[in-house]
Amino acid sequence: MFKDITDFIKQQFPNQDFIPLHEPRFIGNEKKYLNDCIDSTYVSYVGEYVTKFEQQIIDYTGAKYAKATVNGTTALHIALIAVGVDVDDEVITQSLTFVATANAIAYQKAHPVFVDVDRDTMGMSPSSLRDFLSAHVELKNNIPYNKTTNRKIAACVPMHTFGHPCKIDEIVTICNKYNIPVIEDAAESLGSFYKDQHTGTYGKIGILSFNGNKTITCGGGGMVITDDKNLSDKITHLTTTAKIPHKWEYEHDEIGYNYRLTNVSAALGCAQMESLSDFIKNKRELAAIYHDFFQQKNIEFINEPLNSQSNYWLNTILFKDGTERDEFLDFSNSNGVMARPIWKLMNTLNMFKACQTTDLTNSIYLSERLVNIPSSIRIK
Repeated sequence: MFKDITDFIKQQFPNQDFIPLHEPRFIGNEKKYLNDCIDSTYVSYVGEYVTKFEQQIIDYTGAKYAKATVNGTTALHIALIAVGVDVDDEVITQSLTFVATANAIAYQKAHPVFVDVDRDTMGMSPSSLRDFLSAHVELKNNIPYNKTTNRKIAACVPMHTFGHPCKIDEIVTICNKYNIPVIEDAAESLGSFYKDQHTGTYGKIGILSFNGNKTITCGGGGMVITDDKNLSDKITHLTTTAKIPHKWEYEHDEIGYNYRLTNVSAALGCAQMESLSDFIKNKRELAAIYHDFFQQKNIEFINEPLNSQSNYWLNTILFKDGTERDEFLDFSNSNGVMARPIWKLMNTLNMFKACQTTDLTNSIYLSERLVNIPSSIRIK
């Protein structure tokens, strides 16, 4: 069976000795825009491509404001700062996520609290979140506090796993009841929509990533999106070292960060955005091909959830148990087809072992069985 799977994957990416998990495609104006950028001498974070890239994201996602950062992790870090996450606060997130989600919380010397995910979305479970808040949170002067730890709960960060939207509207409704701002980790879901609304636009703030293995890439790169002008202005200020605008003086009014995206990287992003619709169409076609194949093999392929249109950033299959998963990973990676398990649960990592968790039944189930398979845009 494993040979059938690897042979089929190779057929989707012909003329390649090794099939990576997700490699970038540069098929448009990337070189032209890079040359324009170099010729202009504006290669740092001041330049027309930064502004253009932000506007493209605004136009595509429907957000009112977008601020480009050097990567998705810095975007999440600055978003946490913007909503007021401070030392010793708590931030609710999911254990089944990439480590950058929890790391960004730790950068603020705050504490992650891990709730469970839903099996169909692989993203934060509204019922798990609701149960945790009902059991552990009380409002003091309309500020939510964890009754177990006596810490303020300053934010909630659900993640749209592998580009599949979680039930974000329910999560926002629940958090609103407790005055908890929602920051959507949409790092993997550019091009994904939930109930016809782009991911990252339901909460107070959303963040995107343009890492080298994402659907579109700047090499690095991230973006903060929001409909709140005050938050947008604050993020602009903080990401440019908190410098007060002046023709020549260097005056800074708080601790800031050198987090703005460079014009060179934004030039790549602008060209990639011009191909995004075609990329998404290509990836959704591949997902349909995979779905039909794995259905014949009686292996579960993770489809887009109800009410969603997913970008299928990474295609995912679910084995019956950890033993079968590991056997496949060994076979595929030994035979020229890159495949990867999902991340280790955050609460199992040394730096987050002491964090509070809910029951993580679904997270554990998925972490033992999920495998990502090659998902690059296919060159026809």
